[in-house]
Amino acid sequence: MTRREFLAATSTVALAARSASPNDQIVVGMIGLGGRGRALLQKLLTLKDVRIGYLCDPDQSALERAEAILREQSAPAARTTTDMRRIFEDPEVHAVFIATPDHWHAPATILACEAGKDVYVEKPASHNIREGRLMIEAARRTGRIVQVGMQSRSRPCVLRAIEFVRSGKIGKVLMAKAWNVQLRRNIGHKPDGPVPPGVDYEMWLGPAPWIPFNENRFHYNWHWHWHFGTGDAGNDGVHQIDIARWALGVDYPLKASGMGRKIFFDDDQQTPDTMNVTFEYTDKAMIWEMRIWNPYGMEGVDNGVAIYGTEGMVQIGRWDRRWGYKVFDRKGTLVFHDDRNEPDEHVENFLSCVRSRKTPNADILDGHLSALHAHLANIVARVGRNVTFDPETETIPNDPEANRLTRRVYREHWATPKDPMCSCV
Repeated sequence: MTRREFLAATSTVALAARSASPNDQIVVGMIGLGGRGRALLQKLLTLKDVRIGYLCDPDQSALERAEAILREQSAPAARTTTDMRRIFEDPEVHAVFIATPDHWHAPATILACEAGKDVYVEKPASHNIREGRLMIEAARRTGRIVQVGMQSRSRPCVLRAIEFVRSGKIGKVLMAKAWNVQLRRNIGHKPDGPVPPGVDYEMWLGPAPWIPFNENRFHYNWHWHWHFGTGDAGNDGVHQIDIARWALGVDYPLKASGMGRKIFFDDDQQTPDTMNVTFEYTDKAMIWEMRIWNPYGMEGVDNGVAIYGTEGMVQIGRWDRRWGYKVFDRKGTLVFHDDRNEPDEHVENFLSCVRSRKTPNADILDGHLSALHAHLANIVARVGRNVTFDPETETIPNDPEANRLTRRVYREHWATPKDPMCSCV
């Protein structure tokens, strides 16, 4: 089935699709059932007035693990499928949760919006800059709620930290630093091989260019291959980048400069293990630093944010597994530490917005703007030079090689986003 045929077949469903009323049980479809998908499933099973209608994954073993979770929680059985179109075609489904590899985030979100479904999509919002804009356009065109899985937007202690920064108590805010300093593992080298039994590899690839199956590009390791992932900048880093951008009150950077390289891992990872990139705005700056080859973190946390003002500094992170923030005065003395460690209510916020039609805490626009920073850091790393960004066109002018990386090449596939700016192989 081509994309045009699929959209024609679902047009009637999309027109008839309804938003959940305050009295409805929200029926959801789970798309992608790896570690993050199963965590979302477990969360949803704790909430009232939610029913899991579908489980979808191209890996039969992932489907079986998810079904086992339903049985363990004495939850009603859900339909299972390897093809997300079955979910989009069903008018009973109100919303979908997308926890696929990054290369599926935009195609699945766009199709879900066009089929009348609200969307919770994991971070990073997109695989590349252009896809993020297409996701925004799809959400606005169809009137769908799209929440991005940047959970700090719904974490009370982070909300208090942002409020403190904006109160003026640390003076004029000039700069922020976001870091991801942790120990990842060396994945080694593995040859291409046969597709494992029970895996629909064609469905897993989706619109990404076809390459042979390789265990080091499958399951979690897809993060480190450019076809499917965005490295740790898009994986973990986008959380910290989002908090830093939020605290600064900025949207688009004008320049991205610095470096990103794979230095320490001798393995099949394509993405950098080391980054230091500065984003410049009209009157502010953000530094993004990544080292995924050491265990000792920075400022006492592995992933954190610091916001620098003329009268003090605020740090946001997780100390001893407890989320919170610290305030330092001009002398660098710690004067306050909020570590109440409340859990985020990000899924609850999404479901509330499915009912109310209000804008969610991590709307797709914010998801796009924060992911865009991770994408620009990756572009700096891939081309090996600084870049200038045009916010009006969301392009990198006067640098054709870098600008090509703001979008991707797709293979012919029913899920390929319809966009004249992106080509198919």
